[in-house]
Amino acid sequence: MAQSFNPSQALPRQRIRQLIPHLRLGKWPTGPLNSITDVPGVLAHTESIHSSPHSKETSTDINTGVTVILPRSDWYKYASFAGVFSFNGCGEMTSAHWLNETGQLHSPIVLTTTSAVGDAYRGIWEYTIEHHSNEDKEPNIFLVPTVAETYDGYLNDQSKFAVTPQHIANGIKGATADPVQEGNAGGGTGMMCHRFKGGNGSSSRVVKGYDHDGNEKSYTVGVLVQANYGSMENLHIGGVPVGQILKEQGNQALPSLKPGQKEPRKDGSIIIIVATDAPLLPIQLQRLAKRATVGLAKVGGYGNNTSGDIFLAFSNANKIPFSELSGGKRTYEPQPYGVQMSDNYTIDGLFEAAADATEEAIYNALCMAETTVGFKERRVEALDLAKVKEIVEKRL
Repeated sequence: MAQSFNPSQALPRQRIRQLIPHLRLGKWPTGPLNSITDVPGVLAHTESIHSSPHSKETSTDINTGVTVILPRSDWYKYASFAGVFSFNGCGEMTSAHWLNETGQLHSPIVLTTTSAVGDAYRGIWEYTIEHHSNEDKEPNIFLVPTVAETYDGYLNDQSKFAVTPQHIANGIKGATADPVQEGNAGGGTGMMCHRFKGGNGSSSRVVKGYDHDGNEKSYTVGVLVQANYGSMENLHIGGVPVGQILKEQGNQALPSLKPGQKEPRKDGSIIIIVATDAPLLPIQLQRLAKRATVGLAKVGGYGNNTSGDIFLAFSNANKIPFSELSGGKRTYEPQPYGVQMSDNYTIDGLFEAAADATEEAIYNALCMAETTVGFKERRVEALDLAKVKEIVEKRL
């Protein structure tokens, strides 16, 4: 297993709301878990990997994993409306072309490392063939797997190809409504954020509204990030330039490099998944995905040239039945079915919720991540929570 060290500060790893209780993070309340799994029907699971598929022994060279999100427990029966926004496209999200073409998400969502995209794609297929195919092992459903990546090669040996299709199957089987593990977990295991240890982070917001009959109803927006981007100097928390202040105080995110040791990239990528149970159409979900950019910008993300900043938003409010491949509907005879949508003039609260939850999810990724020594003994420090608390609270 990767070596983790207790940072110099006395404070334990904790989420941003526990660290700075008076920090203002928007006007909307969180869900009970403050996680993407607050959205009814959404399930998630993390698989952290510290060993080679050819060995059961743990290794400091391997720090990677997978995060699986199920838009709904019956994802293999019903698609969800979805939309994609690319703030900067130096990265990969498979199925994005199909999502833009149809506005429908037909797959679990898997977040992992760059070199594991193919294995994750195959893992979704293998799980589907095993559990949702006919007696001849032909899949009964249409499937274009959704896999997104950020690069963990500074802390993880990419040549080991530690992620296997079985890890994906485990993630799909193990997905629950529990809070998503944050920091060094799942696809975020080996990731960095603003030059500190980064990884998974999640948050949610609840927005009051109305149902189709005019009755009061609350809707949830949940966000999960795989944060692996940014420079130290650009880090802001609650509007405070924490990164610049830490640098001025002589606090570097990384120690002096050993002779010949590789310096990590100065930018990277972030994948942001936005989930909601509000009835939104695909074009509305594209707009919702764009609002994640607002939250990213508040923390200090600029969408640098070599950064893959790709955001997906989905709604599981409408159940869109799959057409079975073995027969299904007659494709030349249009057959409408009823769906609900929200009035465009009423969704500003959802936009704000997506932005605010994104901001908090990134903070949680930073605050929950632990210092890690990985590939080639490269060390990435966790954000010093005691110093962050001192810097931010005196400026609130």
